[in-house]
Amino acid sequence: MTSRERADESGPRYLLIRQLRALMTDLDIRGARFARTVDLHPTDLRALIALLDAERDAEPATPAWLGRKLGGVNSATITSVLDRLERAGLIERTSDPGDRRKVLLTVTERARGTGREFFGTLVDDALTALDEFSSDELGVIGRFLEAMREASDRSADDQNPT
Repeated sequence: MTSRERADESGPRYLLIRQLRALMTDLDIRGARFARTVDLHPTDLRALIALLDAERDAEPATPAWLGRKLGGVNSATITSVLDRLERAGLIERTSDPGDRRKVLLTVTERARGTGREFFGTLVDDALTALDEFSSDELGVIGRFLEAMREASDRSADDQNPT
């Protein structure tokens, strides 16, 4: 991208960035509202979302894994998050049958139901909106979203060098 393109904030690239930012803001507000409704800290909500995604992907979730997913959160903070989620009846901790020293994290039906109750309409409306796109267009959208996640990851790495 040239400096002229970067300076032209009325172009189609910047329009997409502004639309993405507006969507992120809307989703952040909705997530904060949900967190308040179920009396969760925003970090707790991010943890719960990561655990729900792990379950959908059949990926084993451990406290160390969750710490990495949340951007390198330390083990003491993860323990506090998990304690709050467990007290709220949203997760369970169990021993890994293959390695009893390892703790596995699973979401409860209460967590799934609460999420469906709050976000179900949003998911339904999003699926309806996606019905307007062809399979090829959905592929492009998927590539775009993945590219944006990668850009976000690179930006975060630049801001937090190890």
